[in-house]
Amino acid sequence: MKTIGILKELNNDNRVCMLPEPIKKLVSQGINVLFESHAGTGLGLLNVEYQKAGAICTTAEKIYEEADLICSINHRYNNETLNSEANFVGVFNPLFHSKELKRYSEWTSVYSLDLLPRSTIAQNMDVLSSMASLAGYKAVVMAANYLKSSLPMFTTAAGTIKPARVLILGAGVAGLQAIATAKRMGAIVEAFDVRSSAGEEVRSLGAKFIEVEGAQESTTAGGYAISQTEDFQERQKQLIHNSTIDADIIISTANIPGKKAPLLIKANTVEEMKKGAVIIDLASEQGGNCELSQNNKVIQHNGITIIGNSHLSKAIPNAASQLLSNNYLNYINLFLKDSNNELVKSTQVVEKGEIIHPKLQELNTHNLIQ
Repeated sequence: MKTIGILKELNNDNRVCMLPEPIKKLVSQGINVLFESHAGTGLGLLNVEYQKAGAICTTAEKIYEEADLICSINHRYNNETLNSEANFVGVFNPLFHSKELKRYSEWTSVYSLDLLPRSTIAQNMDVLSSMASLAGYKAVVMAANYLKSSLPMFTTAAGTIKPARVLILGAGVAGLQAIATAKRMGAIVEAFDVRSSAGEEVRSLGAKFIEVEGAQESTTAGGYAISQTEDFQERQKQLIHNSTIDADIIISTANIPGKKAPLLIKANTVEEMKKGAVIIDLASEQGGNCELSQNNKVIQHNGITIIGNSHLSKAIPNAASQLLSNNYLNYINLFLKDSNNELVKSTQVVEKGEIIHPKLQELNTHNLIQ
């Protein structure tokens, strides 16, 4: 019988990778499920709710010793005694946090769900899309709270308040959700993306698409942007600068897997922005799209509020946990059915202590992991 272990998240992350309902489905298949005591406390879930689903309440140490699949969202392992068949499943961003892989022992295998291809067949396991969609929504709501004005236009006997201007940098999943949310809230929305193919989606949501001619694109980039030429970057910066200084809210989402986030908002641009404007940088973990943003911090600069947060889904843990639970359940079912499946193999970064993912092997060759 396979044993799956669910760990409690640390560092004020109230999300869980699996809720009781999907655990019930695993147990009904004859799978043994262990969960760390108080795993769902941040969501108001008591241990008894997991136990009613058929899971066994235990300690993290027991999970490490007994589970075949050890599931969490973030890294938890720190040289504890392990089951010799242990496999770790999480959302580890190994292409950027590659040095974290050194912690895993010589017989351990590691699978990171954020490496799943952005394809139709993998959609029901796509944790990045799930969390990005929530982050895009939450970014607009948070920005509205910090903004010292309103998003929609108000016409009253005392006068008219103009609608806020919102600029979205990066029209991926998070960016598109931010556009849709800002439009629903009555703002005037503009969006920028280096991929010309994103223009149609942006316009379909009622936003203006800001386009720089001559962008390089790749069909193998999995929906992400790729690095651009210096000439393009200079023209891009000027166009973004012009749009930025008119914006009341900026949501920046542009990222490149495994690399530093592209710098889109320079300090001198921030200096020219409207007083009271808000920047939310969803790429802050990888250096940020704004030169002044600091990861996991809210700062005030010359009257501008700058919020660096790459994991805004943590701010709505109930919704995030619902989506993650379904993502993990679908992935685990596939893993148990065929661990050599192409999708499963695409997520494997470590096998028996050895780094095997091609992109990580390249980093290792350049001594970026050791």
